[in-house]
Formats: sequence, C-alpha cells, structure tokens
Amino acid sequence: MTDEGCSAVTSALKSNPSHLRELNLNWNKLGDSGVKNLSDLLMNTQFKLEKLDLCGCSITEKQCLILTSALKSNPSHLRELNLSWNELGDSGVKNLSDLLMNTQFKLEKLDLCYCSITEEQCLILTSALKSNPSHLRELNLSWNKLGDSGVKNLSDLLMNTQFKLEKLDLCECSITEKQCLILTSALKSNPSHLRELNLSWNKLGDSGVKNLSDLLMNTQFKLEKLHLCDCSITEKQCLILTSALKSNPSHLRELNLSWNQIKNTGVNHLCDVLKDSHCKLERLSLHSCGITDVSSLTQCLTNTKALQFLKELNLSKNMIGDSKQQLIDVLRDSNCKLSVDTDPSPKVPGSSIARNMWSLITKR
Repeated sequence: MTDEGCSAVTSALKSNPSHLRELNLNWNKLGDSGVKNLSDLLMNTQFKLEKLDLCGCSITEKQCLILTSALKSNPSHLRELNLSWNELGDSGVKNLSDLLMNTQFKLEKLDLCYCSITEEQCLILTSALKSNPSHLRELNLSWNKLGDSGVKNLSDLLMNTQFKLEKLDLCECSITEKQCLILTSALKSNPSHLRELNLSWNKLGDSGVKNLSDLLMNTQFKLEKLHLCDCSITEKQCLILTSALKSNPSHLRELNLSWNQIKNTGVNHLCDVLKDSHCKLERLSLHSCGITDVSSLTQCLTNTKALQFLKELNLSKNMIGDSKQQLIDVLRDSNCKLSVDTDPSPKVPGSSIARNMWSLITKR
C-alpha cells in the first residue's frame, strides 16, 4: 500500500474502531499521512488493538515518535508490537522506552529485529524493561549491536525473578565470548521460564559454550527450542553441548546446529542424545555441517524410539554419499521429513543482511 492507501484504511477504521484486535501492515510504505492517521486511531480509547505489526514499513524516527506517543495516551490494550526493519532513532527508542515503563502498558511480545539499535539505545530499552518487568514474554533484538553495556543490562533483567521471559532472540548481535558468558550466567540464576533461545551467528567461544552447557544440565531449565546456527561450534564444543543435553534431555524439541563444522564426530555425539529414552526431539537441523557419513544416525533411528518423535531432519549441503540411501529407506515410512542433497555449497553468500533475509525466507 501507498501512504494514500494506508490513510484510506485507517480512516475507515476510525469510523468503526471497537472490534479490531490484530492489524498487520508489514512491508507497506505508510508515509507521514498513513502514520498520522494510524496514530489518531491508536489514541482512540474505543480502539482496543492487541497486536500491531509494522515490520519493514520504512518508519522514520519522527514517525516512530508519533506512533509511540499515540500508544502512550492509550496503553492498556496492546499485547504484541512488531517494529522490525525500521529506523527508530534516538527519540523513537526513548519514547518507546517511556511507554515500556508505564505500568498500564502490559506488552507481552516486542520485536525490534534489525532496527539499527545502538549500545546506548539498548541500554535505555533494557533499563525501561527493568522498571516494569512482569509482562514481557517474547523479546527479539536480533541483528542489533547490543555492546557490553546493553548485554550487561539485559543480563541484569534476565536475573530478575519478576522477568518471566519465554522467548529470547539475539541472532547476529555481535555477541562476544565474554558477553555470552554474562548472558548465560544470568539465565543460570533464573532458569525456569525460558523456552526458546536463539544465539545464531554469534561467536560463543569455549567459555560461552561451557556456560550454556551448564545451563542445559539444570533440571529447572526447560528449554524447548535452541538455535545455534553458524556459531563456529567445534567438534569438541559439540561434545560438551551434547553431554549436557544427555543429562537433561526430556524438554528439547528443536535443535539447530547448521553451519557449524561438527562433522561425523558431532553426529555421533548427537546420536548418544537421541538414544536416550527421555529424548523427544522433533526437529534437528544440521545443514552444512561437514558431515560425510550418516550410518551411525541411521542405526540410531532404526534401533531407538527417537523416530517416534522426530518430524524434521535437515542434512542439506552435506556430502553424505552412499550412506544417504539407507537413511532415506529408514525414514520412508515414518512421519519425519528429510531434507538432504549431495551438493555441499558454502555458507549463504554475501553480506550478513543477505544471510538474514535468506533466514527469514526459509524460516517462513
């Protein structure tokens, strides 16, 4: 939609505001008039919107300021807000943070993926959440530069027992080994709520992987989805991770280790997890992991209960050769979808943005 089209839609909603609960305007150019009309609508106390998606709407700093100011005047209904792929700017982030501090604002899901959030802005946002921590359940800060102070403040928030976050996305946030250590240490002190964790495209390092593994061993930590795509995980680190999963295997449902060179040794370690009768893994992604032989995996799936639960297995871009056919035969009559080929292309080419877009497309 153009700004004219957006204005027409929002004007229509202004004349009948009381019923709508979800509004998705993703990837449209709202323009000044569209944003202004939408903001007028958001200020209407009869408008009880619960979910607002404005991803990739080319929202400027000034427009973000107008939108968040509107929400501040009518804060009690919204539960989900998606502002991803927009440039919020300092004033937009500051106004959003003021909104997050409002005890009447009971937001449960906040998506700020790829918003060019700086370290200082991350500090402001997380400080706001620290003052009103009890409602948020999902937070996506992927593809923003959190920096040391942002990670430290986020970690303080994660330690707060009132903060009951269930899903945390920090994909490609330039998180260092030291920062990963701080984050996982925070989660260790308040482990019982988180169900999904995405640390893909960050360098966890030995200490980060070790601390994450200690967390995975905690019986109070009931993580269901773990994404560690392209984290430079080595065969040795894979052993540490899988050993941790073996000691607390019953909760995890999705594991993504794609684009890590775990090789055949890593697959063998994963088989040890799958062999555990408490393991109920449903999705396992090992895209581009340098794997050349899946015989051990085939045998594991043949002789254990793992195949009763497994729904998706991604082994694409691994040169698994002759061992592929036997695996296909084993999975043929199962409910497991297998993704496999014999053309091991390199990582997704181009800039990080290209990889991110590719991830969004394949994920959806």
